[in-house]
Amino acid sequence: MSAEVRAVTADTATLLAAARDVPDPEIPVITLGDLGVIRDLRVDDAGTVHVEVTPTYVGCPATAVIAQDVATAVRAAGASRVEVHTVLAPAWTTDWISEEGRTKLREYGIAPPGPVVPPASTRPTREGAVPLPVLVRCPRCGSANTREVTRFGSTPCKALMTCQSCAEPFDSFKAI
Repeated sequence: MSAEVRAVTADTATLLAAARDVPDPEIPVITLGDLGVIRDLRVDDAGTVHVEVTPTYVGCPATAVIAQDVATAVRAAGASRVEVHTVLAPAWTTDWISEEGRTKLREYGIAPPGPVVPPASTRPTREGAVPLPVLVRCPRCGSANTREVTRFGSTPCKALMTCQSCAEPFDSFKAI
């Protein structure tokens, strides 16, 4: 009689929670679940756990680290075989960030993204909505009197801003 090795010792809800609880490697105050990048988790007939992840950017430098961290967390939760798959469609958008994630970003000193502005080609040209610049509030004092210093901040997903009311610099998560 041979001993059967169980590939999975936890239910899918526990494994999914473990994947979602992994901190983002670039902004560790928020989890992958807060970002909405964990798309699916399933266990196949052979006991392999498949996790689907959508990166925030194609070419995101943290993609490999995220895959490794998710696999490690899911193994620790009870799976012996884990495969992490990158899913590019539909593309991730900042609208997938949870309200809890937006609160965590603000409390950490990063302005959360505003609503996604549609591309110019899809905007009405003669009638309808008038496109306005996106308002970014200072995460420290709440003032809307802010300006963008540079489109590129400490990571590709953030812009460097300054508050003209409290004079503090801060990162702003870009809306995409």
